[in-house]
Parts: sequence; C-alpha cells; structure tokens
Amino acid sequence: MAHYRYTAKDKAGREVTGVEESPDERALINLLRKRELVIISVKPEVKKERKVIRINRGRKIKLSELVLFARQLATMIDSGIPLLQGLEILSEQIEDAGFKAIIADVKKQVSTGVSFNEALAKHPNAFSPLFINMVKAGESSGALDDIMERLAAYLEKTDSLARKVKSALTYPTVVSLMAVLITLVLMTKVVPVFESIFADFGGKLPMPTQILITISHFLINFFLVWAGGVVGGVFLLRRFLHTDKGTLMFDHFKLNMPVFGVIFKKVAVSKFSRTLSTLVKSGVPILSALEIVGKTAGNKVIENAVNKVRTSIREGENITNPLAESKVFPPLVCRMISVGEQTGELEKMLSKIADFYDDQVDAAVSGITSLIEPLVIAFLGIVIGTIVICMFLPIFKLSSLASN
Repeated sequence: MAHYRYTAKDKAGREVTGVEESPDERALINLLRKRELVIISVKPEVKKERKVIRINRGRKIKLSELVLFARQLATMIDSGIPLLQGLEILSEQIEDAGFKAIIADVKKQVSTGVSFNEALAKHPNAFSPLFINMVKAGESSGALDDIMERLAAYLEKTDSLARKVKSALTYPTVVSLMAVLITLVLMTKVVPVFESIFADFGGKLPMPTQILITISHFLINFFLVWAGGVVGGVFLLRRFLHTDKGTLMFDHFKLNMPVFGVIFKKVAVSKFSRTLSTLVKSGVPILSALEIVGKTAGNKVIENAVNKVRTSIREGENITNPLAESKVFPPLVCRMISVGEQTGELEKMLSKIADFYDDQVDAAVSGITSLIEPLVIAFLGIVIGTIVICMFLPIFKLSSLASN
C-alpha cells in the first residue's frame, strides 16, 4: 500500500485535496469517482526526509558559544531542572548548527546512561580537557551547577584576554601589510613611468634613483621568482612550525620578542595561574590539574615548565623551584605561589596572581598600542618618502642645471 496525494473538485465546484492510502493510482481514482469527485491530479506522496545535521568532530567551537552554554546549563541545574532536560532545551535554542548537533549528541549519550563528562569527551575539539575534567569533578562532588558557573567565568576571562592580545596585534599587522602593498604598487607601477620620463631627459641618473630603478626591474622581471620564493618560504616555515622543534623555537621567540614579548609573557602567566586555580578550586587533583594546564597552555615553553613541576611534585618536592628554573615566571609569581603552598591557600593565591596579570596585560596593551602607532606611521613615512625623494632627485638636478 502506498500513499497518494490527490486534487479534485466536488459537486459544488470546490477544490478538495488530501492524501489516501491505496494499492495503486487506478484504485484511488475509482474510489474518488465513487465519491462523485472530479479528479484533477493524483500523485505519489513524497515523504520529506528529516534533516540530519552531521556532526563535524574536527570543528572548533567559538569560546563565546561555550561560555553561553556553560552559564545557561548552570542556571538550569541550579533551578532544579534535570541535566537531561537542560541539554534538550539548550540543543533546541542554540543557533550554531554544528554546536546544536554536538549538544544533541551529548544529550543522546547521557540518555543511554553515559556520564556527562564521558559524553563531552567524545567531542574533543569542542570541549577541552579542562572543560571535561571540571565537569567530571562537578559530577563527582554533586556541585555541577557551581562548577559550570565557575567554568563560564573562567572561559569569559580567557576570551577577554585573547581579544585584548588580538586587538593589540591587529593594527600593526594591517598597517604593515598595507605598507608592503603600497610599496609594491609604487615600485611596479609608478617607478617605471618616471623611468620613461628620465630616459627622454638623457644624462646620468643619481645613484639612489638608479638603485630604485634596478629594484623595480627585479620586482617586475622576476615576479614569479620572488613571489614563488615568498610563497614557498611561508609554506616551509608553516611546516617547520608544526614540528615539535619548530613550535618550541617559535614559542620561545614569542616570549622574548621585542615589544610584544612582554604581553605574551604576562598572558602566559595569567592563563597558567587562572587555569590551575580554577581546577584546584573545583576539586581536580593537583597532578591531573597540572597535566591539563600543560595541555591547554598554548605555549610549548610553558608546557615544558609545567611538566617539570609535575615531575617535581610526583617526587615529593614543591611547585616553586621548577617554575623559577624555567625563567618564564617572574620571581614575584614564584614567591606568591610558594606562600600559597605553605599556607594551604594555593588556589586563592593563584587567583590573585591571575587578576594582577590581567590588569598588567590591559596596561601593556594600552602602552604598546600608543607606542606602535607613531612607529608604524614613521616607518610608512620613511619607506614611501625615500621612494618619492629618489624619484624627484633627477628633477631637482635638472632644475639646478636649468637655473645655472
């Protein structure tokens, strides 16, 4: 038996539509005629397939989405709404299709008896080890709502810190790229025009102008060579930076580079302190907490320092000495952590360090932004000004000859 959609008219001339189950079209037509209906059309009913959103397990989720998810789930659990029902509500109202599918899958896993943290762990690109382990600690202690609220606060502060660094880097990056683009346009489009004018004048060109024209010829005549070299160099550099040695070298350079190294170091200290404080306060064992801190540090130098700390604690020593030996963490931080260990208030001391360095990052970003702006403008003025002066030197020379 199949379903058919029909359109017909009754005795009064009114249009009638409907769906009927019938062995075939002919049998349905006979049935409709018995009802004294005039058949207009009969077509097989096409069932609309339910839209299935595929889960992309390799897809990263925005930090802002995770913050909202954690805070809303914390509010629901605190209000007495069961976890399963809370996940169902959130899966319906999340706008991001990929994240919606992930939460729906997590809810499905939880409904079959899988623990919440295990269900989250099946989506490692969406939920970090920190997120999963804090949820695990919250489930074990029965304070999942408190843990989710704490997690949301941590993610908000991390997101805020990342945006500050990004804003500090965006301006000089964009202006530098514009400077390179303008220079290339001047060298490949403007300089050749002046060269043809100088050729009509005759005579020997000043040395700076000759050098500029030679560079212009190279950029135009060997475009594929130098452009291919730049692309190939960037590709090889990216490949190298994805190796362990390359990542370590680049992360070490970031922490020690001029101007921006100060920001990267302060961000690293703040992130380390806040992550470890949040985990320890949530009841995660110190060795597990340090392992998570190392994995989520985002810097190989910090990760190596944290691994040394884990080894030190496992052998019965303290946290402070390996941190001081890494030379990444300032003496003030090491002393405050040492005091926190001795007084049994490590998480509170780490939280204070994180708050202090968040303020330090704010001040550093403001200072560097105000410093970089005149430097970038000066750089643009020197580069473009040099090109313009080299182009006008022959004209100045001709003017002086004409006046003589």
